[in-house]
Amino acid sequence: MKLFLLGYSVASATIFFSIDQQKTLKQSIEDGKMIYTDFCLQCHLADGQGVEGVFPPLADADYLFEDINRSIAGIKYGMSGPITVNDVLYDGLMTNQGLEDQEVADVMNYILNSWGNSFDEIITSERVKSVESPND
Repeated sequence: MKLFLLGYSVASATIFFSIDQQKTLKQSIEDGKMIYTDFCLQCHLADGQGVEGVFPPLADADYLFEDINRSIAGIKYGMSGPITVNDVLYDGLMTNQGLEDQEVADVMNYILNSWGNSFDEIITSERVKSVESPND
């Protein structure tokens, strides 16, 4: 009986934690929209268009989709130096916003699926965790 209860408890806990940690893409996008509003909107604007030559666009941005992990690293660690987005040069600074891995995943899912952008995969906190700083 004790063995049965132990097995049942372990199985229940495993199921609970695996369900609890998985977000749907829709949930992640909704959470990401709030994070975007709090941390990104001031520079990249409500429509994701940014300010040409100053803050790059996120809407229909070739840079964003060329290397998803590089884009994740930019949000996770911040970025500086020249980049070219849609044939326009940007040479600014985006500071590390101090977001947790799940928050980075959520805001990436929002950005990748807003303003006409479309991305078939869901960015998970596990993927964000695996992305290393480009300075390492």
